[in-house]
Amino acid sequence: MRKLFVLFAAAAALTTAACNTVSGVGRDASAAGDAVTEAAEDAKT
Repeated sequence: MRKLFVLFAAAAALTTAACNTVSGVGRDASAAGDAVTEAAEDAKT
């Protein structure tokens, strides 16, 4: 029973870390998209 609890706790920690990583990648991709959009707008004028 104790091994199961430890395994569950480790899985929960890894899942939380993965969510934070995916969220960070999403923010980075969004910032890159905004920069490209701004550069394209500047190039048009």
